[in-house]
Amino acid sequence: MLRFGLCCLFINHPVLFRTTTAKALSKLCREEQLRKLSEICRDNACNLLLALETVHRLGIGSFRIMSPLFPRMTHPDVGYRLADLPDGVMIAQALEKARNFSIHNDIRLSFHPDQFVVLSSPHTAVVSNSIRELEYQGRLAEAVGADVINIHAGGVYGDKQAALQRLCVVFPGLPASVRSRLTLENDDVSYTVADLLPVCEKLSIPLVYDVHHHRCNPDGLSVEEATDLAGETWRRLGREQYCHISSPRSGWGGGNPRPHADYIDPADFPDCWRGRKMTVDVEAKAKELAVARLMEELEKGGALRKQCYE
Repeated sequence: MLRFGLCCLFINHPVLFRTTTAKALSKLCREEQLRKLSEICRDNACNLLLALETVHRLGIGSFRIMSPLFPRMTHPDVGYRLADLPDGVMIAQALEKARNFSIHNDIRLSFHPDQFVVLSSPHTAVVSNSIRELEYQGRLAEAVGADVINIHAGGVYGDKQAALQRLCVVFPGLPASVRSRLTLENDDVSYTVADLLPVCEKLSIPLVYDVHHHRCNPDGLSVEEATDLAGETWRRLGREQYCHISSPRSGWGGGNPRPHADYIDPADFPDCWRGRKMTVDVEAKAKELAVARLMEELEKGGALRKQCYE
């Protein structure tokens, strides 16, 4: 029933995604910029299919696509459209192949924009830049068949409710490709599950439940209660629930619990998640090795419990 997800990158498999900087591009004339960007985007689009083939072979059912798959696409100075690139048609075809592969093999795809995407900001420029980035990811999500674009609510700015209200005001103006995929995630500092549920209900968008963040930033709800309440925001839309799991690098006994560990401690995996139909992104530094180990350990644990009852 559980579908486990890999986040963006591989540590032990030859699947690489290229990038570049605005500074490097600014040293080139526009024709050279587009030629370089076209080559990078073509390679990344082809490697996306390789990534999906790899996660399928590993038995991983979900893949989070890195936000800068097409690097610097929304940059005000060196940005571009797919149609501007010499290999634009070839890139679109590569994305279509990735889409078809994910559909045929039931691999769920998602995006998680960088933290500079903040729709609740009181600063107009920040919101405008955020919308531009979300528009790009919405177009890309449509092209590859991703159903989730997950964001955090952002900063509190001295008034949590006012910040959430600004997010609610911005949301209706987003393109349909973004609105239909946008989700909110509880974070480990500012916004809890209890904070975000009213917003998700008001906007009819799902809540991605991060259990690690909830443990760092509790709100009085138990893990099971939070899972159920977040799950309802997906069920009422007829969609499969999405959650995140990670473990603290320094453990729960001391130090900052927020940084992620290389692997997941099986004790951190909620018992109430077992047997549910849901997607769980594994946010661990060891990437696909961590996903594989967690799946193996949970399978062993399930088998041991079964033996105890037999």
